[in-house]
Amino acid sequence: MRIIMHICCGPCAIYPLRVLREGGDEVCGLFYNPNIHPYEEYKKRLAVLETFAGRQGLRIIREEAYPLEEFLRQTVFREEERCTACYHLRLSQAARIAEKGRFDAFTSTLLYSRYQKHDLIRDIGEETARRHGVPFLYRDFRAGWAEGVRVSKELGMYRQTYCGCIYSEKERFCPPPRKNGAGMR
Repeated sequence: MRIIMHICCGPCAIYPLRVLREGGDEVCGLFYNPNIHPYEEYKKRLAVLETFAGRQGLRIIREEAYPLEEFLRQTVFREEERCTACYHLRLSQAARIAEKGRFDAFTSTLLYSRYQKHDLIRDIGEETARRHGVPFLYRDFRAGWAEGVRVSKELGMYRQTYCGCIYSEKERFCPPPRKNGAGMR
């Protein structure tokens, strides 16, 4: 099959790309991640992916623009539902490109992560597939987590410490305030 694979970052592409290619699939990558913040992080993840893709002979489709505003429009004042909006944005873009490019299916490296919400990704992927008339290829790539980590470290790839959005960055690096006003000045 010809598959468009949404890719969030280079390290997350390692295992899914190997599995799909070993299955005889032709894979084209899509870097569409309006959630990634700040811009320097976005550029770093894209550069790592492009280097990896070059080594693997993987074609990457991407926009020239940094589409942060699209993510913000969908999540501001709906922070608790941000993952739903984020998955929807990225999988919808993959489905549109799959439809336009006459791919046989679309998938995402989000399915590689132990930290992502697989049931939600599958539901949104299947709903998006129905709208665009291109099948969503659900594969649970989590079995390859350790392999992807090992290979990415061997290759000296930059490995991010949060999913990419400003909210996850805050959760990762900013400790929650103490209760009862402790620590206030």
